[in-house]
Amino acid sequence: MIEQVITHGLLTPVALIVLALFVAFSLFHILREYERGVVFFLGRFQTVKGPGLIIVIPLIQQIVKVDLRTVVMDVPSQDVISRDNVSVRVNAVIYFRVVDSQKAIINVEDYMAATSQLAQTTLRSVLGQHELDEMLANRDMLNADIQAILDARSDGWGIKVSNVEIKHVDLNESMIRAIAKQAEAERVRRAKVIHASGEMEASDKLVEAASKMSVEPNAMLLRYLQTLTEIAGEKSSTILFPMPMEYLDGLFNKKDKDSKK
Repeated sequence: MIEQVITHGLLTPVALIVLALFVAFSLFHILREYERGVVFFLGRFQTVKGPGLIIVIPLIQQIVKVDLRTVVMDVPSQDVISRDNVSVRVNAVIYFRVVDSQKAIINVEDYMAATSQLAQTTLRSVLGQHELDEMLANRDMLNADIQAILDARSDGWGIKVSNVEIKHVDLNESMIRAIAKQAEAERVRRAKVIHASGEMEASDKLVEAASKMSVEPNAMLLRYLQTLTEIAGEKSSTILFPMPMEYLDGLFNKKDKDSKK
């Protein structure tokens, strides 16, 4: 039959070469190290081949290539209402790869789109169960929770989710101002607590010092003189310094004794 076609000039040598090259390219496939080929025989799953050179019979067998490298997928910003009724916009990034080529091709139509939609719904669901402060302070815990849920739900698709990272938690201007006021009030509260603690510790030390000075009256006099020395170093024209008269009793008694002598 082919000889008759050739003799009648219907199939030229150039056409034969083109046909041979087409059959060769359809017959031989080269898969890279990170690729696998899911082979179907007359529409039924047959095997997973690769990497390297594989042979696929045209029209009888079909091959679908699958990339096994880690995919970095950006999850679009999602509107989330936290448990304390605060509206925020959150976006994230997920890292996943195909670990079972057969499941990734047969069990789901498009594993990339399916993983993206699952990541968006899971992100809204998980973050909606937490308060705003937890979103801002406990990102590692939220990342682990989202990663565990995605990994479990995508296991039937042959997908392994290795990591999830929340990138941004965007707040509106009014909420930013409210958080700033809250932070300022917290700093003022801490300053007052620290000041009160210092006053309490100082009062304890003053009581201890007073008890020691009460044993020796001249100790208080020395303390007054030391304070005068410190004030004298300042540039002040007039110094009014009270001094109890009992501290001068020793001096007056000494003068009386000298006059009697």
